[in-house]
Amino acid sequence: MIFVRFFGWVFSIAALLFLVAAGGVAVYIHSLSSDLPDTNQLRNYQPPVVTRVHAADGELASEYAHERRLFMPIQMIPDRVKQAFISAEDKDFYTHPGIDLVSLAGAAVKNIDTIVSGSNKRMVGASTITQQVAKVFLLTNERTIDRKIREAMLTLKIEQAYTKDQILELYLNEIYLGFRSYGVAAASLAYFDKPLADLKLEEVAYLAALPKAPENYNPYRSRQAAIERRNYVIQQMVENGYATREEGDAAMKAPLVIAERNQSAKVFASEYFVEEVRRSLLAMYGEKGLYEGGLSVRTTLDPKMQVIARSALQRALLRYDEAHGWRGAKKQIDVSGDWGIPLAAEAGLSDVPEWNVAVVLGFDGDAARIGLQPSKGPTGKVNDERIEGIIPLDQLKWAKWETGPKRGAAVKAASDVLSVGDVIYVEKTGTAVGTLEAYRLRQFPGISGALVAMDSTTGRVRALVGGFSFAESEFNRATQAKRQPGSSFKPFVYSAALDNGYTPASVILDGPIEIDQGPGLGMWRPQNYGGGYAGPSTLRTGIEKSRNLMTVRLAQDMGMPLVAEYAKRFGIYDNMQPVLAMSLGAGETTVMRLVNAYAIIANGGRRVQPTLIDRVQDRFGRTIYRHDQRVCEGCNSGDWKGQDEPQLIDEREQVLDPMTAYQITSMMEGVVQRGTATAVKSLNRPIAGKTGTTNDEKDAWFVGFTPELTVGIFLGFDTPKPMGHGATGGTMAAPVFRDFMAQALAGQPPQEFKVPEGMVLIPIDRKTGMRAYEGESAIIEAFKPGTGPSDVYSVIGGDGMAWGVPTEVNSEADKAAVTGTGGLY
Repeated sequence: MIFVRFFGWVFSIAALLFLVAAGGVAVYIHSLSSDLPDTNQLRNYQPPVVTRVHAADGELASEYAHERRLFMPIQMIPDRVKQAFISAEDKDFYTHPGIDLVSLAGAAVKNIDTIVSGSNKRMVGASTITQQVAKVFLLTNERTIDRKIREAMLTLKIEQAYTKDQILELYLNEIYLGFRSYGVAAASLAYFDKPLADLKLEEVAYLAALPKAPENYNPYRSRQAAIERRNYVIQQMVENGYATREEGDAAMKAPLVIAERNQSAKVFASEYFVEEVRRSLLAMYGEKGLYEGGLSVRTTLDPKMQVIARSALQRALLRYDEAHGWRGAKKQIDVSGDWGIPLAAEAGLSDVPEWNVAVVLGFDGDAARIGLQPSKGPTGKVNDERIEGIIPLDQLKWAKWETGPKRGAAVKAASDVLSVGDVIYVEKTGTAVGTLEAYRLRQFPGISGALVAMDSTTGRVRALVGGFSFAESEFNRATQAKRQPGSSFKPFVYSAALDNGYTPASVILDGPIEIDQGPGLGMWRPQNYGGGYAGPSTLRTGIEKSRNLMTVRLAQDMGMPLVAEYAKRFGIYDNMQPVLAMSLGAGETTVMRLVNAYAIIANGGRRVQPTLIDRVQDRFGRTIYRHDQRVCEGCNSGDWKGQDEPQLIDEREQVLDPMTAYQITSMMEGVVQRGTATAVKSLNRPIAGKTGTTNDEKDAWFVGFTPELTVGIFLGFDTPKPMGHGATGGTMAAPVFRDFMAQALAGQPPQEFKVPEGMVLIPIDRKTGMRAYEGESAIIEAFKPGTGPSDVYSVIGGDGMAWGVPTEVNSEADKAAVTGTGGLY
């Protein structure tokens, strides 16, 4: 009896202790569960996603992200990818309730054995995929009992609220897999440069091997461990029935081949363009929108035209630079030992792949023997191969010293300009000297420039080059450099005149003029380029020959406030100072703004808004920005039922009278045919344009257009300095335009500029501006209704003097009256 009472007493005490413990556990669990994160936030999962920028033809141009991730819906993830990760991480994923008790027990036994044996092995876990989702999305990475219990509680809640596929979708899009990639879609591109659907079994298995510790299975630093882990995953897939034994054996024998994706600009030569797009997107959507928003951006970039633009500009810069001589090697290195190591450390021009970095090893007669920069492996180790080449004398004869005691001396041997150890740039010639490949000596040009090609109707920038090399200088001369346009501004002075009562046949005096600049500033005496003057001349002659004196007189006659208003209307300047010097392009603007202004003229005077971006879509495919705002009613009709052809409704501002736009276009056609841009004439198609050269030849411009394309070119030093007498827009910039357009418009039939309805075409004497009759030197001129050639010969700016019918400058005395060579051209 006493025995029974004793056991009853023990049982009661035990029961009480159990209830107390259970209560304590319940209170503890309740305290942990009271502030559990809300699992509903997983329904609104919007991870940071890569923004992708595409060229106009769909080619990938660039990607932007803090975390390189591409979201992939579970339905689009191939089954084999799902099977690989389930085999590697959680083979019973589809059958357990979120916590795998069998695996948990197995892990516990292994960990106890590790503790008892005193081994240094790392403790193993048994986290399911659902537990990993709970930890990654809702908890921290701290290793405490509290966190593990909260993880288990959240896991059960997630399993009740979401389907297995929803959980797997979260997991496969969030996990970090190394190489800055998050999620399987981004990792597939990062490691193998192909989409998930194209992966082989061994590639899928390698990705599935990474979640535990991506750096431990780095394909370069831990290659053997990576292969062993990959093969383990393949074995698991075979055992789970996801791959046949034959497939598994073949996959395990396959080498681990990594094809890393180039994360820089993908479209060749597009770096300046793409960086300008990045800046625009940053201004439009902020840093978070750009780097995490998953935007899909379709740009206006024409990849083929971009390559043509780069080539045309680079050739011109190199042509000028070589003509002005050699400035010396990049630096000197020691070549007495293994020259490949120090040479490999020298930075090359990544966006000028035609050039190699090389070092002078010695001389063979009058030629230089060079060693080429060795490549590096994925880990940064310099490869052992050493390749030599040769620079024949004829490939460095251009390199006369620009300065120093040997300045301008003819190069008779490579040793005249090079020394052993000189680090230089070279380019293959495609020929050989003996067994060595021949190279041409190159030098990074001191002069720079820019080119912008814009659709004349829509403002879509189809090509943009902001300098010789983005790798050397990210400064974009097309959009960031403010330079004086010189005479390329004159068409807007003449447009203002034509819009306000003048005609192309109006006659203005091309003769000396003095302008009182105000107290203490002295007299301003502008001059034509090269001096001289031609007496009374028509507006057309004034712009064809780029006469400064005529332009100043015209601006003085109209009043500079009117010119300033037109400059602002065209977007060239925001607030131009209304002084006469500005009529000759003395203000500063960018290539982009000036090309846009010319495109307005090419578009019949209607506003053109420049853009590098056609369309932006958000991560869900919704269009959130579209450049072209023109309305086209009926364009989306499903079928034709006899209705009229749909018409675009263009509500853009009319900046310039269409008739004025045609008149100034016709006058600028004369610049190409008879004026300062005859270098462009050989294109044999209707082209209008204007050259520009600033004082002391510090800037050279040409901006021209066809009905479909407007192109502007600028050349000059970043820190303005004279380029040399004769370095004008006509001799330097116009040939770049010609070379570019010859290829960009190849195969396209010439288009004529359309004459606006109502204009009257009348033959005019090109010298007097009066109606021409049979046998006289005539040109067909366009007049607005109600206007025409004057019946009385009169000269604007004649100051009451009697001028006869002009011929050219009337005497040597007249020529001598104007001295100096300053001015704008």
